[in-house]
Amino acid sequence: MNVQAWTFLLVAASFALYIGIAVWSRAASTREFYVAGAGVSPLANGMATAADWMSAASFISMAGLISFMGYDGSVYLMGWTGGYVLLALLLAPYLRKYGAFTVPDFVGDRYYSQFARIVAVVCAIFVSFTYVAGQMRGVGIVFGRFLEVEVTTGVLIGMAIVFFYAVLGGMKGITYTQVAQYCVLIFAYMVPAIFLSLMVTGNPVPQLGLGGVDQSTGVGLLERLNGLHQELGFSAYTSGTKSKLDVFFITAALMVGTAGLPHVIIRFYTVPRVRDARLSVGWALVFIAILYTTAPAVAVFARTNLLASVADRPYAEVPEWFRTWEGTGLIVFEDLNGDGRIQYVGPDAVDAGGVPVANELQVDRDIMVLANPEIAGLPDWVVGLVAAGGLAAALSTAAGLLLVVSTAVSHDLLKRAFRPGITERGELIAARVAAGGAVIVAGYLGIHPPGYVAQVVAFAFGLAASSFFPVIILGIFSRRTTREGAILGMITGITFTASYIVWFKLMHPELNTAEHWWFGISPEGIGTVGMLLNFGVAWTVSRFTPPPPAHVQVLVDLIRVPRGAGEAHEISA
Repeated sequence: MNVQAWTFLLVAASFALYIGIAVWSRAASTREFYVAGAGVSPLANGMATAADWMSAASFISMAGLISFMGYDGSVYLMGWTGGYVLLALLLAPYLRKYGAFTVPDFVGDRYYSQFARIVAVVCAIFVSFTYVAGQMRGVGIVFGRFLEVEVTTGVLIGMAIVFFYAVLGGMKGITYTQVAQYCVLIFAYMVPAIFLSLMVTGNPVPQLGLGGVDQSTGVGLLERLNGLHQELGFSAYTSGTKSKLDVFFITAALMVGTAGLPHVIIRFYTVPRVRDARLSVGWALVFIAILYTTAPAVAVFARTNLLASVADRPYAEVPEWFRTWEGTGLIVFEDLNGDGRIQYVGPDAVDAGGVPVANELQVDRDIMVLANPEIAGLPDWVVGLVAAGGLAAALSTAAGLLLVVSTAVSHDLLKRAFRPGITERGELIAARVAAGGAVIVAGYLGIHPPGYVAQVVAFAFGLAASSFFPVIILGIFSRRTTREGAILGMITGITFTASYIVWFKLMHPELNTAEHWWFGISPEGIGTVGMLLNFGVAWTVSRFTPPPPAHVQVLVDLIRVPRGAGEAHEISA
């Protein structure tokens, strides 16, 4: 069988598995639809959390980012894993102790305000749709290449699959589907990584192969890659070009954004006990670490193979994988000097006479993991497996995000704000209708994405950092924070962060350079500033407004008392 046949087989088998699980575990009540009946084991929840969080950005785009950015790409590794430490210590057990269905549910009750709840709903929807745009783009890329359909068609197929198991199964169906998707995506990620490590360094462990010796040259792998980079006019792969300030702010934004993402936080409402919430975080970090410690090695293997196979090579002799990806528009070659050779060079490249050389090849960084097995000549079934894994990663996160939008509309807006008398059956129907509408919007964003996958996801983390993290932390640990402070803090943080990102990324991309950024902080890192503004505004306004009611202050104390899950919520209700 060829690559396309293997891809059809493996993708169809995985989709049949997901749909079968969704039918088996379909939700019959709002509690099952929103929080899976709070009966998921810590191990299963940790695996589902890992799949929910390890999106297309982790599977498809992160290694691609690192392969192009080199040392600077480490901010994504540090930020996206460090956030789980904050979750385990500061958020997960306390939010499970409270026992609500959603983050806006907690915000509305803790800050004794329907308006605060509505602001939190708007933030949740905004963050979720920003994030889901990256996932649907990932789905389109995989389908566009491996099933040889238009990207738009690929997104529509992905929409149909997500619609089925998200609308039918709710959180219960999504949870057990995500357990299966984690198994698929991690197997699909590790198999080619082990193959490549053996081929390049002779070591079957990718994490060790990263520091090994390139068997073809006898030179250290990183040393060889540095040499290739410098020969072609790129900066050394292992040297950083970002300022330390920007690295700090990006890492912090990704960390607190991870801890503030609504689709991650909601996972800790699905376990039976408070202790299980903390255990879930631990298991999730273990499952995430398997992929994240492998990604730098995959990035190095991909970059080395790409440079060795196409740089300064006659275009007429390029391998089949190059022309296949060229057909998707994600690889573009333009023979500027008419010599028929591919000049893949960096900004500092010069010819023998010292004259600058123009780059003739554009490679979309989102294809590196997907194209890696083909570049290395791995078996066709491995290529198809990677496609199935990429779809599993994108669809698992998309489903979790769409559920956040669905519950925000049906539970937080309809049930808790506008129609408190709605029946459970009516609420369940509203949740499914909202999920269907969210799928349509997500599909549009996948067809018209605002950037490459990991970049879009990084923006979502910044928005989550600047909106949710401060009000949740203050809601748990500060009795004095008032509704006025929380509301103005959220509005200030997310408005500032979104405006900064839109200004540099959408309105004035020509100014998106370090010399034009405020204090040298990039749009990917501005969420940290938004978070600090949120904290500052909330704290200041709270000092000039009446303190929260006595029962709210008691609620804050009860959240931190080590008793039964949901007890604080029962008292507040």
